[in-house]
Formats: sequence, C-alpha cells, structure tokens
Amino acid sequence: MDAQRWLANVGSGVKGAFVANRSILSYPEYLQAFLEAPRAHARSAAQYLRDVLDHFGSEERETPVGRVRRFRLFDLPFDPDGRQHRVAGQEEVQAAIYRALGAFVRSGRVNKLVLLHGPNGSAKSSIVSALIRGMEAYSRTPEGTLYRFHWVFPSGRAGRGGGLGFGGGRGDEPELPSFAHLEGDALDARLSCPMKDHPLLLVPRAERRALLEERCRPSSREGAGERDFVLSDYLLDGEVCQYCRQVHDALLAAYRGDWLKVLRHVQVERLYVSARYQQAAVTLEPQLSVDAGYRQVTVDRSAAALPPALHALTLLEPAGPLVAGNRGLVEYSDLLKRPPEAFKYLLGMAETGRVALDQILLQLDAVLIASANEKQLSAFKESPDFASYKGRLELVRVPYLRRASVEREVYDQQITSAAVGRHVAPHATEVAARWAVLTRLKRPLPERYEGELRGLVEELAPLEKLRLYDAGAAPDRLSLAQGKVLRKHAPDLYRESESYPNYEGRMGASAREVKTALLNAAQSPATRCLTPRAVLDELRAICRDRTVHDFLQQEVVDGYHDHEAFVRVVEAEVLDAVDEEIRESMGLVSEAQYRELFGRHVALVSHWVRGEKIRNAVTGEYAPADEARMVELEKVVMPEGEDRTAFRRGLIAAVGAYRLDHPDAAEIDYVAIFPDLFRRLREHTYEERRRELGRATDGLLRYLSDERASLDEKARRQVERTLAAMRDRYGYCEDCARDAILFLTRRRYDAPA
Repeated sequence: MDAQRWLANVGSGVKGAFVANRSILSYPEYLQAFLEAPRAHARSAAQYLRDVLDHFGSEERETPVGRVRRFRLFDLPFDPDGRQHRVAGQEEVQAAIYRALGAFVRSGRVNKLVLLHGPNGSAKSSIVSALIRGMEAYSRTPEGTLYRFHWVFPSGRAGRGGGLGFGGGRGDEPELPSFAHLEGDALDARLSCPMKDHPLLLVPRAERRALLEERCRPSSREGAGERDFVLSDYLLDGEVCQYCRQVHDALLAAYRGDWLKVLRHVQVERLYVSARYQQAAVTLEPQLSVDAGYRQVTVDRSAAALPPALHALTLLEPAGPLVAGNRGLVEYSDLLKRPPEAFKYLLGMAETGRVALDQILLQLDAVLIASANEKQLSAFKESPDFASYKGRLELVRVPYLRRASVEREVYDQQITSAAVGRHVAPHATEVAARWAVLTRLKRPLPERYEGELRGLVEELAPLEKLRLYDAGAAPDRLSLAQGKVLRKHAPDLYRESESYPNYEGRMGASAREVKTALLNAAQSPATRCLTPRAVLDELRAICRDRTVHDFLQQEVVDGYHDHEAFVRVVEAEVLDAVDEEIRESMGLVSEAQYRELFGRHVALVSHWVRGEKIRNAVTGEYAPADEARMVELEKVVMPEGEDRTAFRRGLIAAVGAYRLDHPDAAEIDYVAIFPDLFRRLREHTYEERRRELGRATDGLLRYLSDERASLDEKARRQVERTLAAMRDRYGYCEDCARDAILFLTRRRYDAPA
C-alpha cells in the first residue's frame, strides 16, 4: 500500500463529502437553501426531535395487552452497536414523549420539562440516550440538516476595501460579496456564536416574520393538528444572543447602516448534533450550581486578531451545558437529587425559554428532559416548592417491564458469549427474565370487575398472570370460554393500577440487579457455560439479602411478592422446557405428531358439530364421528369439569376465528390457537414415557462422562443424534447439554449427584 496515495484517496473523499453536505455557506447561499426548503429550515428543537422520531418510522404491534406503536429509533437501526443499546419495550413511554413534543410544536414553544420518573433501572436514561443517538444520526442526513453561524474577519489583503481596520487595501479594488469561503491566512479571526443561534435570527424581526409566514405558510396555533406546521416563538420573535448582537451592531455602525456589508462577515456552517462534543445534545449530572455562565472574551489573547472596530467592545461569551445544548436536547439526569435551589431557574426557563445570568439573558430553543426515581419524586411532591413546578412538568411514568419476553430482550442483547467470555446456554436469560417480571407483578384488584370475570381475576396466580401478559395464554384450569373472557380483558388487567401511586411495575427486581446476577453466574466454577442452574443459584442469593433490596421486604399476598417461591416456579418452568427439548431431540414424540393427532381430532369434532357422517376409508361406508376416539383425546386435554359439548363447540369456534384473522394462512396453527391444550397433551405423553426417557437420559450422561466406552455402537449413535439435535435445534453445546441433563435428572428422576 502506498501511504501517500491512500491519504490522497481519503482526503478526496472527505473533501467531496464536505462539499456535498454544503458544510460552509455564505449568508445568501444559506438564504437560498432556506427558500428551497423553508419548513425544514424553520423547525424548532421540538419540531426537529419529533421529525427525528418520524424519520426512522414506526410500526403498530399487537400484543396480548393491547395494540402499541413502536418507534424504530429505539431499536437504533442506524448504530452498528445498536443491538446492545436498543430500548426493549416501553412503547407507552415512547408514545407519551411523542405526544409531549406534539403539544410543544402546536403551542409554538417548549413550555414544560418532560420528567421521566420510575424505579431505578427502568430504562429512563436509555430512552434519552436513544433519542440523542437518533438526533446525531438524523443530523447527518439531508433531511436533518441544521445550520449555525460564525463571524469572520478577513485580513487586509483579502478584505479589498477595508475600512474596519482590516489593513491597507486599495479602495479601488472590488469588494468580495462574502468572506465566508476565505481560507487560512486570508482570515484574521473567526468568532463563533456561542449559542449556536439560528441564522435566520440575523434578519430583522419584522422582515423575518413576514418571510417565514410567506414561505412556510404555517397553520394557526388554535386548533392545530398533529401534522400541522406551526412557527415557533423562537424564530418569530427571538433575537441573536447578546454576544452576537454586540458584534452585529458594531459592524452595522462601522458600515454606516449597510446591513448587506454586515452579512459579508457571516459564515454559515452545518451543525451536527453530537453528545460527545456537546453540540446540541448535553447530559447534566446532579450538581449544585446553575448550568450556565459567561466569560469576558476581551481578556483572551485571541481578541488581538479582531479588527479595531471591535476592540472597544466588552464581549461576554455565555458558556456551560445549557448553552451547549441549545438548538437540541438537554437531559437532566437524576434531577431531583439536587436541592431545589439548584434548579429553580427551570421555573422560568421551562415556561419562557429564557435564563437570566448576572449580565446576560439567555434565550434557548431546546427540549428539556429530566429523570428521577419514584422515591425522589414522592419526596418532592411533599415539598412546598412542588406547587410551583407541577404546571411546568410533563410527568411521564417509566415502570419496569412486565412482559417476560420483552425483559429477556434486555439480557439477550447484553449478556452474550463475547460479553461474558462463555457460551450462554439456552434458557439462561429466560430464567432471569421470568423471575424479574414475577417480582414486579401485583395482585389483581377483583373489585374492579363484575360477573364471571371477577372470579377469574381473583384466582389469577402470579405465573398465570405472567403468561397472560406475555403470550395471551389463559390458565390450563379454565374452560375455553373462560379463557377467551380473560384474554379479552388482559389489557384492562395490565392498566388497572396506572392511576395508583403504588402501580404495578414500581417495585421489583431491576434489570441492573438481574444483569449483575447473570454476570456473576457466568463466573460460576461449577460449569463452563452460563447455565440456568447457575442463574438460579444467583437468584436465590439475591433473595437472601433482604436488607439490600427493598422489593424483598414486601408482604406476601396470595402468592404475590413471594420471591423465593418464584425461584422455584421458574426452575420448574425451565425443567419443563429442558424435558421437552430432550424428548424432541431423542425423537420419542415429535411436535409434528402432536399436531397431526390434534388435527384429526378437530376434523372429527367438526363433523360432529355439523351432524355430518364420515366416510370410512377401509369399508367405504359413512358413519357418525367416532365418539370413542374423540373422548379418548378429550380425557387428556379437556379441563376437568367442563361440559363436553361446550368444549367441542368452543374448539370449532376458535378455529373459525383463526381462519377469519388469517385468511391467507396455508395451514391452521393449532399450537398458537390452543397452547394450553398442547401443553396438557405433552405432559400426558411425558408421564406415559417417563421410564423410557429416564433410560435415554442415563445413556446421554454416560456418553458425556468417562463411561462413554461402556455404550454399544447403537447406543452411541443414538446419543450422538440426540446431541446433534440439541445443538442444531436449541443451541446446546456438550457442556451445557451435560449440565441440563444432570439438572433434569436430579430434579425429575432422582438421579444421584
């Protein structure tokens, strides 16, 4: 590789991108860009952030607890490391933030601080981080273009007519229309607008208002809809910062009111949002001072390069996180950990967008988002200051996740083989996710329901509630009709405590604590993989430390909040799953056989319900549906005490509903329609073949130990086929397969340790 050629190629690409992105413009060039896309260039910070969410799109998703809208930004599709940092779930929070932004847009200004509140570790910071990452990516697209401006002062030779102390250029030489594109020695100084103010603020207010209203054709604020374009107060009535006003007025006076000559000194630059470099995206940690200040520029040695026309000015340059976050987003992390005196300036700022310093009044256009945990918020509500703040806060609740499959996404994206240095066995993160969600569930409130539903809700156990939320699965003990009623009201159950201070999802194990347990389990010396058994040991350890974790101190109510029992519950669940996977891998009973058996039963019931006869394939004669065959399967799958006729009619009704909802489906997915019935069928088959399975697992253990030579060739081939199936279908390696089989046999078959 030739180094010089490689550098030349890279340099050529960088320069091409710089030109293509229109990174530096003169003021006339910027104004032309505005005229070509006025609404894109006239967006406020709230409009910009809402457009960020819209840019990456959204999708409607059906869940057992209702329809949700998920914004793809929170999946970070633009980030190479997005999988690790994406926000799992929390669609209700996303919708609340989007609604708040819409309200800000319609009112023409950000008039509230969005306060995300919830328990520790509920993804408040992750949500804001995703928003900032989205802003960074969007600002690099043509649709997300932002601009700021600088003041540039040419050297005497470049200035050509001088007059402001730029040197002794000859007066008869033509003057440049703009100094924006001068480079290197041609420039004596460049002063950046510290507030990153919008370039349109340089236009006098009356003319600016007329231009914006003519070109943008905004909607009236009264009755404005979600997609209407409303001009913000910041652009309609705002002014450049005091620093830039002093420079502007000094130049205007020096040029004797020739405003076009003042604009020659304006260099417009593309603004890219960057949290790393605090460009329109800033996170503030708890501190005891106001988040802005200023410094006197004239004491800086760089001021010597300024023209004499500006030497008499005392330029006060604002600085600090608020200044850096202007035109974008400012996050106050753990806001309420500060004493109220340290953020009282937010009272005025949240309502007017202005902050008064000793000698400077800052005007901001930024979305303000803060986070706080529930304990801090509860204490703040008791404070006398809260009455002043409540009208300036948009409270958005961020609870713990309550769907185990979504909670598992959190661990799957962070607990990987690369992260822990070991193979992650099947079900390791699933065990952790189920236990975490069980600790967060609250006993339902049956008094909120009527009739049959009230009794169903009252008897709902924690694991049954978890399955209902997660997969829409009704308890096995219920009839098909009762299960249908319960599934229909799952969204009501999910939201029943939203209006209560002690809402469901406020207490329980946090994802941070469970992630720590998973990382500790990965260091277990008892196994070479991160296994469910090691995770269960860590969960038991958490339950023993009642003084550290508040959720362990809750009173057990009808099985809820019994966190030690939940460890046993998830252990039984994982044993069922391992048991089924080993059986499937051994080929004892395949899923296809279950489906075929159930399909034949549905066909018989269908003829029975319609009163039709069935042709016998052997004799060719027509006869009624075989009652004995139907009863044989129904003894296994039908809930005890249910009426046989009602069960059969419910079966056909459920299949009919599936056909209506899936008209293009080539086959009927009986497992999806009747998960509880299939579970009973598998369990029945397991009990019948328990002894056969015990012998098979014994052969597996001997193969995976030092006794492999004791197996004959046929037994070895069978074991190898089983292990290959466990690897290919479920992701087991030999080490975690051995651990899973040992775990199963110890718990289910009383095998020696």
